[in-house]
Amino acid sequence: MQMGKLLGFLLLSSTLFIGLVAADWNILNQKRKNGVGSSLKNYCESWRINVELNNIRGFEVVPQECVEYIQKYMTSSQYKADSERAIEEVTLYLTSCCSLNGDGKDAWIFDVDDTLLSTVPYFKKHGFGGKKLNATSLEAWMRESKAPALEHTLKLFHGIKDRGLKIFLISSRKETLRSFTVDNLIKVGYHGWTSLMLRGLKDEVLEVQRYKSKARKHLINEGYRIWGIIGDQWSSFEGPPSAKRTFKLPNSIYYLA
Repeated sequence: MQMGKLLGFLLLSSTLFIGLVAADWNILNQKRKNGVGSSLKNYCESWRINVELNNIRGFEVVPQECVEYIQKYMTSSQYKADSERAIEEVTLYLTSCCSLNGDGKDAWIFDVDDTLLSTVPYFKKHGFGGKKLNATSLEAWMRESKAPALEHTLKLFHGIKDRGLKIFLISSRKETLRSFTVDNLIKVGYHGWTSLMLRGLKDEVLEVQRYKSKARKHLINEGYRIWGIIGDQWSSFEGPPSAKRTFKLPNSIYYLA
């Protein structure tokens, strides 16, 4: 009888212990152990990384719980380091990629916003992606021609130009912003590009990806060899014809399809 009671007690204790262990893996307990802040940081970092990988597409706003995190990243030394690493890869590629023919048909494409010029000052005052993009407000800011240069791409821009490649700027900005865009680019140190392509009235009805694909096709038809593209949006690269290499800069504030 005593042996039976002992076995019963041991069985009950084991069951309770297993239950406690199982309960320890409850997500709420994990949040208590790691801190809600830590769990949220992991979630927001995962969201940001999946934006960069193009797994998360077509978002109109940054998740509200992640706005502060995205703001901290886009104004941090880590954002600068990530961008500079991408530029280092471009520089490495350029050391061996391009057998220039000297016929003036070797080309490189840059996006403009958040590739050459930063829109971070605008988004600092407009919710850092937590609000649906107001195109009218953003374009009014662009007309002020006050966007700062991204220093890492400014140096790269001139390095590529000095190698003898023709530089084409293909932007999703409207044609009506041409003079303001040119003024801004020159003011912060960009000069010597071959062409700045902006969206005319007919292009505005196209998705950004289709418009940029169409612009590249025009260059190919003109006989240009596109050695590379650098931009902050996947729509700068997708669709035919493609470049020999593409390089993505980080940007998780907005998405252009």
